[in-house]
Formats: sequence, structure tokens, C-alpha cells
Amino acid sequence: MKTTNLDIRMAGLGGQGVVTAAHILGTAVVSSGKYAVVNPFFGAEKRLAPTESYVRISDEPIYDRGEILSPNFIMIFAPQVITLGKSYTMPFYSGLQDGGLVIINSDKPLLSDKEKDGLEKIGARVVYVPATKLAVEFAGTELATNMTMLGAICGMVDLVSLESVVWAIEERFSGKSKFVASGTTAVLDEVLKSKFDKMTALIDKNTTAINKAYEYAVGCNAVS
Repeated sequence: MKTTNLDIRMAGLGGQGVVTAAHILGTAVVSSGKYAVVNPFFGAEKRLAPTESYVRISDEPIYDRGEILSPNFIMIFAPQVITLGKSYTMPFYSGLQDGGLVIINSDKPLLSDKEKDGLEKIGARVVYVPATKLAVEFAGTELATNMTMLGAICGMVDLVSLESVVWAIEERFSGKSKFVASGTTAVLDEVLKSKFDKMTALIDKNTTAINKAYEYAVGCNAVS
């Protein structure tokens, strides 16, 4: 899918790396020659609190840095965003553009009949990806769920190449990036690094996990 402007809303819980995922995606997009603006949105910095991040992508300079109210794509990093209403946006798909896409981190359906009806009315597509299971299996930690979610959206939508995403990950965790993390996000970065003996191990395992999620998503596209 190729359009001039694409807006993405990422919703999850504190501790899942939603802010990190948005930054990595934005960095990857910019490195590929396009424009991107990334904005995190969260309340108290604590684990399991609702967290959202917004990524705007365009072929032209972007001047709007506010909250994304009408996304093309919504990425749900935690089932609780839906099942427990842990979301700043209610219902979670509010504002989704007609024909939009929702990617949900789950290995089973979660939507109520009311939610299904609401999404069907706008012609939205819902895809379930077991992102946390893929993260644990191929990266060895659920902290890589944000990485597998990135692999999933790259497999579903023509946003940016996986090579650019991997490069952006290297930039983020090598310390070369100029991104200023919040206190909680910085701590999570260090926790993730501590899971691996060397930086190359972190990059390699996350790259494998991203590729597996990408392949899973491509398979979902093939059967749709």
C-alpha cells in the first residue's frame, strides 16, 4: 500500500516498548528518504499503565506534530487494551479511517460482537499476530514484543524495508541515536540490553524475531 501520508497509532501498556517501537519505525522511515514525526503519549510512567505513540509518515515535510485522531493503521501491543479497556482512545478503534488496518498482538480472537460490527461498518481489516510468542521463541524475551510488532506491520503494509528497521535498531541500542528517552523507556532499553551478553547478540536475535513476524504477516496477507 503506497500513499503520500500514513498515520499510525500504537497502543499498549507501560513496559512494552511502545515508545521505542515508534521511534525505531520513525528512524527507519527517515533513513529511507521519507519524512516521519513521532509523538509518545502517556500519563504516569509506570508499568502496565496505558501508553500510546503516534507515527506520521509522508513523502513531504510534516508540520503537524499533534495527536493522531484518524489513523490509517492501529497497532495493539497488549490484549488488555481491548479486553480491559486500558486505552486512552475508546473504543480502541475510534477514528480509524475507512478501510483501515488493525494489528492485534494475540493468538486468539478478542473482539466483542459490538467491536466487530463497528469495524465492519468502516471496512476495516483485523489481523491477529502472536507477537509476544514470537518474541519469546526467537528473541528469548517478551521484551522484544515491540520488535515483532514492527516486523508484523512491515509484512502487512509497504511502509519501509526490514533492512531499514534493523539499521534503526542498531542506531537505537548502540547509543548513536539522538533520541531522548523518558525515564521508564531508558530503563527498559537497559533491561533489554542486559538480556544479551553482547550488543551483536541483541541485534541478531531481534532481527530473527522481526523476520519471523514479518513472514507471519506476509502469510496473513497471502490468505486474505
